Amino acid sequence: MDGTLLNSNHEVSARFFNLITKLQAKDILFVAASGRQYNSIIDKLHPIKNDIIVVAENGGFVMQQGKELLSTPLPNHYVTETLEILNGKEDIHPVLCGKHTAYLSPKSDAFVEKLKEYYSEFKLVDQLETVTSEIIKVALYHFESSERFIYPHVKQLETTLQVKISGNNWVDVSSANANKGYALQQVMNNHNIKPSQLMVFGDYNNDLEMLALSDFSFAMENAHSNVKNSANYHTLSNDDFGVEVVLEKLLSQL
Repeated sequence: MDGTLLNSNHEVSARFFNLITKLQAKDILFVAASGRQYNSIIDKLHPIKNDIIVVAENGGFVMQQGKELLSTPLPNHYVTETLEILNGKEDIHPVLCGKHTAYLSPKSDAFVEKLKEYYSEFKLVDQLETVTSEIIKVALYHFESSERFIYPHVKQLETTLQVKISGNNWVDVSSANANKGYALQQVMNNHNIKPSQLMVFGDYNNDLEMLALSDFSFAMENAHSNVKNSANYHTLSNDDFGVEVVLEKLLSQL
């Protein structure tokens, strides 16, 4: 979604919605895979919400037409360990991501405002350690750079968990099997989809496992260098309709 289908203003184009209607008429399935919260993805894609599969929270939660297809929660002791590692690091803002709501500290008004773009449902909690709800992912935000100022603190968790730099400002900590690739593989299995029948677009490191599943993997022009090196093809940036241009070409050949 962000950096791929959404432009820099976090908008989905009318051009895309028009294309999806035409693709659906040819029995082509669309899967929205994002680090975003399920509710936030549905808000962005509301006109087609009943026609798509949603892979939310970097693959930790998958829904179709209001039905849960997959859930891969993060065990509570890993949530606690992650919070302990970040204790005292005031410039790193953790979010505990549940299936339908998220939890964060009210310590930074600026971060609460920033979060509203990515999470439409959230609760403010004075002590995150007191949250007892099932957590899918711990999302971590830094206003300047996630790669420089968050990842070095949590990379030690990579031996047992997924630790993904998922954007310029975000790092996500999830269970080992909670990634977009694992989730999309389950969708492929359920629908008998082959790599040669799959087209994938991505821009950041949380897309790498997903891109590896497809013969037709596309890196956005604005993508991280790791994504550009992994994808089989490149397309224009998210602000230049990189996804739409490729889909238009696909439609012209069907």
